[in-house]
Amino acid sequence: MSRSAADPRPARPASLVRLVPLILLVGLLLTVLAGPATAQVEPSAPAAPLVPVLPDELTAQNAVGVEDASSLTVTLDDAEGGLSRTVTLVLLLSVAAMAPVLLLLMTTFTRFIIVLSLVRNGLGLQTVPPAQVLLGLAIFLTLFAMGPTFSQVNEVAVQPMLAGELDAMQAAEAGYEPFRTFMLAQTRESDLRMFTEMAGQDAPANASEVGPTTLIPAFVISELRTAFTIGFVIFVPFLIVDLVVAAVLMSLGMVMLPPVFVSLPLKLLLFVLVDGWALIARSLVSSVVGI
Repeated sequence: MSRSAADPRPARPASLVRLVPLILLVGLLLTVLAGPATAQVEPSAPAAPLVPVLPDELTAQNAVGVEDASSLTVTLDDAEGGLSRTVTLVLLLSVAAMAPVLLLLMTTFTRFIIVLSLVRNGLGLQTVPPAQVLLGLAIFLTLFAMGPTFSQVNEVAVQPMLAGELDAMQAAEAGYEPFRTFMLAQTRESDLRMFTEMAGQDAPANASEVGPTTLIPAFVISELRTAFTIGFVIFVPFLIVDLVVAAVLMSLGMVMLPPVFVSLPLKLLLFVLVDGWALIARSLVSSVVGI
């Protein structure tokens, strides 16, 4: 009888023998990967202590900063004695920012825009022409009517200041003189006298003694009065057309028909036939004294 038949133990499977090398390889990999995770973290080096700064050192540092700040300079004049380009640019921007106020208070713009607005209302049109068109027309009519004044200001104030012959204050005084002459020519004596009396001042002996705080409001009041006078004259024909149309509709018994539906086309036709915009522009420019 052979030994295999006499041995009572079962035979070891072949598959288990093949898995032994694989198990050993997996255990080796786990050992290698677990090593860095279990390593001890070395303590960081202690930070260097802060060195206190003495008051004398702080004073020295501040002194250096003051010296650096004191070395900054702003140049107002160029090498030729005139204003530098930066200062000139700042002055020009300041004047440009004040241009709307000057346009409203020291020119005929107020008169022109009020008359044009009254014409639009007299026609019965609320949004035609647009407000932007009326503003643009009033601005260019103002430039046309006051062209000589603006040219004189450019000659006596703007160009000498740019050339360095006048400083900013001298240029402002020289540029105000043409406007003073223009406003005095357009201002009524009664308005000028009223503001002079309200200011508690004596009547000026000549035009050079009239201050801007007295002349400018008197000029604006005169412009408003002139504008409303011209607007009334323009409004009368439109009012007559409205009255005639309303009377005709009442006589025909057409009470339910709004008169504006009939009067508006008639007013537009009348305004176009007489070349109304050209007449108004001519009248506005001619109303300026000295044009």
